[in-house]
Amino acid sequence: MSSGGRAGRRTAAARLLLAAAAAATIGCLCGLAEAQLTGVLDDCLCDIESIDEFNNFKIFPKIQKLQERDYFRYYKVNLKRPCPFWADDGHCSIRDCHVEPCPEYSKIANHTKELEDCEQANKLGAINSTLSNQTKEAFIDWARYDDSQDHFCELDDERSPDAQYVDLLLNPERYTGYKGPSAWRVWNSIYEENCFKPRSVYRPLNPLAPSKGESFYTWLEGLCLEKRVFYKLISGLHASINLHLCAKYLLEETWGRPRWGHNVKEFTRRFDPTETKSEGPRRLKNLYFLYLVELRALSKVASYFERSIVDLYTGNTQEDTETKSLLLDIFRDTKSFPMHFDEKSMFSGDKKGAKSLKEELRLHFKNISRIMDCVGCDKCRLWGKLQTQGLGTALKILFSEREIRNLPENSPSKGFQLTRQEIVALLNAFGRLSTSIRELQNFKVLLQQTS
Repeated sequence: MSSGGRAGRRTAAARLLLAAAAAATIGCLCGLAEAQLTGVLDDCLCDIESIDEFNNFKIFPKIQKLQERDYFRYYKVNLKRPCPFWADDGHCSIRDCHVEPCPEYSKIANHTKELEDCEQANKLGAINSTLSNQTKEAFIDWARYDDSQDHFCELDDERSPDAQYVDLLLNPERYTGYKGPSAWRVWNSIYEENCFKPRSVYRPLNPLAPSKGESFYTWLEGLCLEKRVFYKLISGLHASINLHLCAKYLLEETWGRPRWGHNVKEFTRRFDPTETKSEGPRRLKNLYFLYLVELRALSKVASYFERSIVDLYTGNTQEDTETKSLLLDIFRDTKSFPMHFDEKSMFSGDKKGAKSLKEELRLHFKNISRIMDCVGCDKCRLWGKLQTQGLGTALKILFSEREIRNLPENSPSKGFQLTRQEIVALLNAFGRLSTSIRELQNFKVLLQQTS
């Protein structure tokens, strides 16, 4: 064999090694792409690739259009409810600081950088409450219509004098600068006190907890399915929210004109396996799991909306008809998905134990929804409350199958009813998850381009 042939083979082998090394580097940089975020999800029989294709090409474009419809763009929320778990520990005395966005600054107010961060957090986190007089008049008619319906339950929060309609299109979920001890206290309270977790087990990467104790994931794998599912839902919601903030990050603000866009560095910090001690891909798998659960709820509740008596009322007959047609089209897609989460696998033990466990889960989730009133940033609180209510509505649907199946075609029923707010929250919360999965694909491309 000639030396030229051997040299050619060595060169080819070197190229292959370099290509393999480059691929490995990209996989590491992406932190989740082909390497660790693939295959079948735990606790269900569905693979990530099927969800990506179904969401990005079928559901995402339609859910985006639905969220622009008047029925779904206005959400009534009370942002003035006091935190029921701890007292306010400081305020920023800056315009638009309606709640407690940055309590840590009361102790270090002499530091210019912290004050600038506080001012930015207030400005970015303030709610745009602009509504036309015509829209305000329409809300009176909406309320009159809702009051005439046979509601499943009455939500005090909606009827509070402090509750207000918010235009979700004018208040997109994005980076607000809300961070530090105040934000950590909220998530720490959710994870440490409301996920059935003993104090001897520490959640990874929690700066407020010591690094010793039993392995978190060893403990999680030993839980019963229902409690494991509960944790994954909360973790998936957390991952989704973080993805939104990375995708709509304040990249620069020149002459009062902010430029929002994808922050690859921030995304890597939150989700890359090397940056997160391998927890990042787990978080994103939990996002997919949450997507499946809410997708299943939409497919189960389709028959509720298919009835002629259900009207997505805004007073504009043509728009209402088009909105319902688009919603039913989305429901048809959700029912066509071949690998749904099987909620029947939950609470399948003895009836008494299953009933007790279901009530325990309900109370834990209710507590988490109350913690959202402790979020110290108006815009973060708005989207936290909406997405929590959306998930709560999805769980309500999954555990009301018999009642939904027995609904009469042409008359209301006390067996199962959804309020306007529950409907708006359900579809917008799912829309946020759909956006997260779509943005995940965008980040994969950006990471490969920068590697």
